[in-house]
Amino acid sequence: MEIIRIKNLTKRFPMGKGEFTALRDINLEFGTGEFAGLIGPSGSGKTTLLNIVGSLDVPSEGEVFVLGKSIGNLSSREAAQLRKKNMGFIFQSYNLLQVHTVFENVEFPLLLLKYNATERKKMVMDALEWVGLTDKEKSKPPQLSGGECQRVAIARAMVKRPSLVLADEPTANLDAKNSHHILQTMEKLNRELKTTFLFATHDDKVINYLHRKIYLLDGRVDNEEIVEHSQIIQS
Repeated sequence: MEIIRIKNLTKRFPMGKGEFTALRDINLEFGTGEFAGLIGPSGSGKTTLLNIVGSLDVPSEGEVFVLGKSIGNLSSREAAQLRKKNMGFIFQSYNLLQVHTVFENVEFPLLLLKYNATERKKMVMDALEWVGLTDKEKSKPPQLSGGECQRVAIARAMVKRPSLVLADEPTANLDAKNSHHILQTMEKLNRELKTTFLFATHDDKVINYLHRKIYLLDGRVDNEEIVEHSQIIQS
């Protein structure tokens, strides 16, 4: 099943009296269960592309379809519904609610989807087990390390078992051991639940897990590589 289809995508931003073209004529498709990454240096356009796929921005030209919905034609409400029901997000900044516990932070997406209390508890504890934080359920973000905060953010993204997870440098604040644990967890969920994962990264730890690598340079697709079995570097 097609999850993402990107056709002739160009994205421009105002800059002074002119414009800056962040993405140029991008054409890509992603199916169910892919474990793929947008790879490139800062300024290559990978985060901009991830934001458009996530309906956080819209194309200047071309079309982007996510789960059959045209991103450029969605109202703000429709875009929010698409994200709420079908997507999980992991960003460099954790965006955790500082006055709420770890459990409550992870539970939040389920409250929006109106799961009952029994369902929520099981789903939250499952997600915390995936990232190794069941013993931190009553802690609050200020009591956690940066790496633990990122793991909470990852659990929150995964808790509703979305069709699509978008991850912008998800291991940026994790050491090598935790990075491998998180990536192995994501790969396991990808394999068992057929969740599609799309990363934006320049981190070799992430790149070595990807099954499909899309290299961006100056807003264009420069190269693409399919990896049958990711070569995982343990460290």
